[in-house]
Amino acid sequence: MSLKRIKIKNFLPEKKSLIKEKKILRLFEKLINTDNQILHSMDKSYKDTYTKNLILSLKKITNVNLIGMGGSAFGARAIYNFLKPKKKFNFIDNFSNFSFKKNDRKSINLIISKSGNTLETITNSNILFNKKKNNIFITENKKSYLMSLANKLKAEVIHHNNYIGGRYSVLSEVGMLPAELMGFKPEKFRRLNYLLKNKKFITSLIQGVSNILTLNKKKITNSVILNYDDRSNDLFGWYQQLVAESLGKKKNGILPIVSVMPRDNHSLMQYYLDGVKNNFFTLFFVKEKKSNKIINESILKSHFYLKNKSLNDISFAQFCATEKVFKKKKLPFRSFIINNRNEETLGELFTFFILETILLGMAMKINPFNQPAVELIKADTKKFLKNA
Repeated sequence: MSLKRIKIKNFLPEKKSLIKEKKILRLFEKLINTDNQILHSMDKSYKDTYTKNLILSLKKITNVNLIGMGGSAFGARAIYNFLKPKKKFNFIDNFSNFSFKKNDRKSINLIISKSGNTLETITNSNILFNKKKNNIFITENKKSYLMSLANKLKAEVIHHNNYIGGRYSVLSEVGMLPAELMGFKPEKFRRLNYLLKNKKFITSLIQGVSNILTLNKKKITNSVILNYDDRSNDLFGWYQQLVAESLGKKKNGILPIVSVMPRDNHSLMQYYLDGVKNNFFTLFFVKEKKSNKIINESILKSHFYLKNKSLNDISFAQFCATEKVFKKKKLPFRSFIINNRNEETLGELFTFFILETILLGMAMKINPFNQPAVELIKADTKKFLKNA
């Protein structure tokens, strides 16, 4: 696929994958003709449950403390680090000690939980709450701990779409309200209506799903992301949850592994090249217009080939070298090269990976929308705390 913003070199076709493509295309057509709220959230026609007046009222806010877990935070964190807005966000998405000022008048707490009963979100909220501070909740419109707390505080409540699970919620209120607070426009992220008209996008999607399924049947089940862009690490944290939680069921699925490049050239690459062959790879690179450059006067003669090179130039050379070696060793890989770092590009990436994951689940006859095993740990944690 070659869109204006994203160039994708797909996997070299696996045997039998071409036969599967027609089946995947039929699944794709079935999916896009289904009344699916996840798909609706990716389209410009989606109606957010918050108002523009709320965004205007928070215009002077300089700091946002976003409290959430998993899909309630990953999407917003990915947007924040990929696009680097001026407004400061603190992401409280795990247990840790917090060093920022809780009483800053120009900050708000944004608390996100679909169920309204997420233990870690309740715990962190309890530690961080200040009754004098603006507190905004995104949660389902039903009885829950956070809904009760919001009512007690007389706080603003944004209704979480009941039909969109956390890991799929980045283009709904869950990701777009934080994006608006960062200064971005939701309509620029929502690209589905445009992408469905793009034959290259659909072809790349169908070919990719078909090849991954063929590899999966060969027990090649690790999806390794070789990420050459440090500002995309959280994007692939989001991808990791999306794939693992959606497809890891019935002793089946795909294990997503994120490798930070070029650092992992010096640790994991030896295994990738010569270890157990149960990985398929996605190489990811972003072309930067501005990047730190080598100071020419400091280069020794032995390394004059570095003259006038930027960090982005050197990283791209490593990226190309990895492609060449992987091809020579016949390792299954695809490549994403990002030409523009903006809302539209990120929206297209979110859309691509969401559709890919849903189609993989449908083809594997797995429900990609639930996560039954995780609920077991939640229930037993509650029992331990009650009996402690």
